[in-house]
Order: sequence, then structure tokens, then C-alpha cells
Amino acid sequence: MSRTSIIDTSNLVGETVNLYGWVNVRRDQGKIIFIDLRDRSGVVQMVFVPSNQELFGLAEKLRPEWVIRVKGLVKERPEKMVNPEIPTGKVEIEPLELEILNSATSPVFPIDTDGYEIDEEVRMKYRYQDIRRPRLLNNFLKRHEMVLFIRNWLSQKGFLEIETPILTKSTPEGARDYVVPSRLYPGKFYALPQSPQQYKQLLMVAGVEKYFQIARCFRDEDTRGDRQPEFTQLDLEMSFVNREDVMETNEKLLIDLVNSSYPDKKIQEIPFPRISYKEVMEKYNTDRPDLRKDKNDPSILAFCWVTDFPFFEKTKNGKLTFTHNPFSTPISEHKDDLINEKNLENIITTQYDVVLNGWEIGGGSIRNHEGYVLRTVLRLIGVSDVENNFGHIIHALDSGAPPHGGIAWGLDRLVSVLQGEPNIREVIAFPKTGDARDLMMGSPSELEEEQLKELNIKIVNKNSKL
Repeated sequence: MSRTSIIDTSNLVGETVNLYGWVNVRRDQGKIIFIDLRDRSGVVQMVFVPSNQELFGLAEKLRPEWVIRVKGLVKERPEKMVNPEIPTGKVEIEPLELEILNSATSPVFPIDTDGYEIDEEVRMKYRYQDIRRPRLLNNFLKRHEMVLFIRNWLSQKGFLEIETPILTKSTPEGARDYVVPSRLYPGKFYALPQSPQQYKQLLMVAGVEKYFQIARCFRDEDTRGDRQPEFTQLDLEMSFVNREDVMETNEKLLIDLVNSSYPDKKIQEIPFPRISYKEVMEKYNTDRPDLRKDKNDPSILAFCWVTDFPFFEKTKNGKLTFTHNPFSTPISEHKDDLINEKNLENIITTQYDVVLNGWEIGGGSIRNHEGYVLRTVLRLIGVSDVENNFGHIIHALDSGAPPHGGIAWGLDRLVSVLQGEPNIREVIAFPKTGDARDLMMGSPSELEEEQLKELNIKIVNKNSKL
């Protein structure tokens, strides 16, 4: 007999079903034992009575989180016993067979609550139990729905989903890289990508024209509460476009996504307001303004675009650096200033950020598609050995690159905001702590001496003399 999902039992009165799941709650009232059985779809009540001594004896052994199979008859509950709080509240199961598939140790913490009251480090150490709580399962369900919608929407618009490498090259373009030693090439290292930025531009050079990817990204940043060393982006790039084209495509996708996955939420203003960086800093003192008119209404979504960012800024030591990334292009009226290396601090880039309820959920720009201009930018920001670090992309641009631009959404952040969660760890299956530790797996961890030798690595205490 095939398995029946618990949620389907509400429509199967009078039928025999085969259910698998976990013991959610056990209530022993002496002559009757009530067992609430849980699977991913929901919970249903089962009623064991002494007249079937064999089944009743097995039911007496059951404890929370034991894994069982039950074959039973779906019956309507007595009117006074109906539970309107759950979808299966009008039915109950009369067991005909009971099989214990696995016993279980007592849960470390209750999983029938939302979990916010539990120490987060304990939840993360026993994440496989924590995920059993309905709130988290619902978060992952919504995340799945959103990613599926995005994939289908972009595919229908002619975008190709293309994977880019995880093992790549370390280049000076932003945050600190995670590096991976090469066993075959002693003394050399791969880097994990901070984003697919260079690869997606190379795909535009290659003629793909419309690319997207649900991409894993890695950044070795200092401890920050709501950041993760690895995270997920919706990454996309388009050829033969200007800033308006990219922003319009993304705005339509966001609107359709909200309407599909969150019909109970209301977008405050369509089209999204557009605010220049200068204006937003003067008015709100942040480039991530929360424009909700009623911040107490969780169903309101206030999107906006922030545009016209400065291309360069000065570092603490007075050197020039980029504000977004070195691959952006300036607005057309400032291109000559960049080429002639004048008025540099007044140059405006084509960067655009999309903000939701005070959180930046995405950012992008029109890219520099001319190799000689990129060389100028890299030299201005002090990149040493341009040829070794970025020669591959400069030569690619010189080979006939179309004008192109794109954006990357912080997918974890978007899901957490739409789900009303306090941080991105609540929408990531196996997150790390704010200081980049995996408490469940115990990483980062030391390597065996033999592994280090094989990788030609020697661990040196930086406080000791070499």
C-alpha cells in the first residue's frame, strides 16, 4: 500500500491510509492513548484503545520523535472533538497496524514552539531537530517556491541558467577571499568566488546575452551579526541593455514574485520610487531607507531604487577606491572625465541598488565593456600587476564585448524580509554563527598532519619566531 501524506487525510474519510512520520505529541488518558503523528505536510490525531491489546501495548511504548508507520481508517471526529486550528482537525485515525521504525532520544529542546525563545547556538548545534519545527519548514517551503518562480520567470524571458566555477582565482576586488590549497600545484591556491561577477561578464562576451544563476558566494569577512561566510545570490546579466532595461526587468520580476508567493502582502508604491544617492543621504542619512508609511503593518512592502552613486571614494589613507566594484561604468556624461582622469571624486557610476523596508536586497550596474577603460580604473585604484590579476577579463573585453549590465539579489535577505524573520539564519538550512562557526559539524577544524604534508602546508603560530 502506497504512502499517504497526512494533509490528504482530511479528504479521505472512510478510506484506509498508510501514514509515515514522527510522534509529535503523546497523550495517555489511561483507557485511551492519543498520538499526534507528524510529517512534513501536517499533523493528524490517532486514537488507540485497549480493545486491540497488541496495538495498545505498542502505543504505550511510543515517545516524542519516534519514527513510525501506521495503517489506519480515516474517521470523522465527534463534533465536540473537532480542532479548527489544524487542517486535519475534522478527522482522526483508527489504527489497524503500527510499526516502530526507529526510537529516538528525547529532543534537546521543544520543537512545537516557534523556537525564538531557545538559545540560538543550541538550535544551530542541533539544527536537524530545529528544522522539524513548522516555522522553519515553512520558511524553506517558501524559499523553494520563490526560487522555482524566479527560475521559470527568467527562463520564459529568454535567460539561460548557467553554473560558474566554485574554484577560481583570487583577485583584489573587494572582500577577503577564502582560499583552497592545490595539492597538484604546491604553493598555489584556488579561491572561492565572492560572486560570479567576472564569469557572468565573460558569458556576455561569449554571446550568451541573458544569463542567470542561483549562485553560492563566499566572503571571508570579519565577524558581523547578520552576515554569513557563504550565502546565496540570484545573479543575472543582460547584453545590449542600459540601466533602465535592467531595473525594469528586475522590478517586474519582484512585483510578479510578491503577487505569486505573497498575495497577502501589498507593495506600497508601483513603480518603485527612485532616489539618488545624494538625495537619500541628505534626507535619510542612509542609502537603505525604510519608506514604509506605516512601519507597524507587516504586510506593507516599500521597495525603492537608489541610483547615481559616486564611482570612487577616498580610503582612510587617502587612496582612491571604488564604492561598488571596479567593473562598473560611469554614466555617459562622466566617461570622458574618467578617461582623462579628472574630477574623479565627482564621477557618478551606473550603479543601482534595490531596497526593501530598510534592507538592501540587491545591487548592480552597467558594466565597463571596454578593456582600456577598465585598465584605467584598475590603475587609479592602485591595483598592482593588472595583467596578472585581471588580464583575462581585459583581453576578453578587447575581443568584442557587447554593452552589458546586471544585478545580484541577496536571496537569503529577500526571503527573510518577506517571511518577517529577524535574520537570514532563519531561512538558511544550515547556517553558521556570526563569527563563521558551524556548531553542528564543528567547523572550522584542524587537519591531520598527513593532510597538511600532502598539501605542502605548515601551520605556524604567528606569535612564535620562525
